[in-house]
Amino acid sequence: MPTGVAVAVALVVGACVGSFLNVVAYRLPRGESLLRPRSRCPACHQPIAAYDNIPVVSFLLLRGRCRHCSAAIPRRYLTVEGLTAFVFAAVTAARWPDSRLALWLPLSALLIAVAVIDLERRIIPNRLVLAALAYALIAAPLVARSELVELAAAAAGAFLALFVVALAYPAGMGMGDVKLAGVLGLYLGVGVIPALFVAFLVGAVVGIVLIAREGRGARKRGVPFGPFLALGALVGILAGPELVDLYVDRFLS
Repeated sequence: MPTGVAVAVALVVGACVGSFLNVVAYRLPRGESLLRPRSRCPACHQPIAAYDNIPVVSFLLLRGRCRHCSAAIPRRYLTVEGLTAFVFAAVTAARWPDSRLALWLPLSALLIAVAVIDLERRIIPNRLVLAALAYALIAAPLVARSELVELAAAAAGAFLALFVVALAYPAGMGMGDVKLAGVLGLYLGVGVIPALFVAFLVGAVVGIVLIAREGRGARKRGVPFGPFLALGALVGILAGPELVDLYVDRFLS
């Protein structure tokens, strides 16, 4: 399949996956089923018809309002669908036709769900992390058999690195972040190194900005680290090995 066609397919699939991620982000932290009942308007509780549930398109046609009660539909739904479509297309464009897309595209979906849930609820659900772990253990031997040692070492190293940070700074790092970092190693291998670097760098910049704007009180304000890990992991997917090679060539050769 030509790259352009693959990217177009990824764009459509990503939008559909994003629609499901909205369900995951809303229902999973509340302990609700992801399959039943059908999607409903949160205001009038009317079931959403299939023709009103087309990712991105339906939101735009309905102008962001429920067909039945005209209540505003949260823009988060459009944002997640559009972002997932864009991320799927970008990852496919960067890595096609690498067989490890079978790892990286599901990971991309996980990262978006984690970021949304952590921003809204300040948690990273164990069910998401365990599902990602189970999938990696099944898929990695099939699509990255020659890299299993590297993936295992990266998972252990990332887990231990963030575990040490969590012990030193428990107010700023939760065990959900630690477990997620370990899982990222299974998907990214050596690419987890720049992923963690980007996560800490962006997190530090955001922290400095908050302190500059709000003073010392900002230090007591909890900032979820999951979105930073998600951003770093996306960098790891798109350019992780290349960044590691660049560093080795420039500073270690």
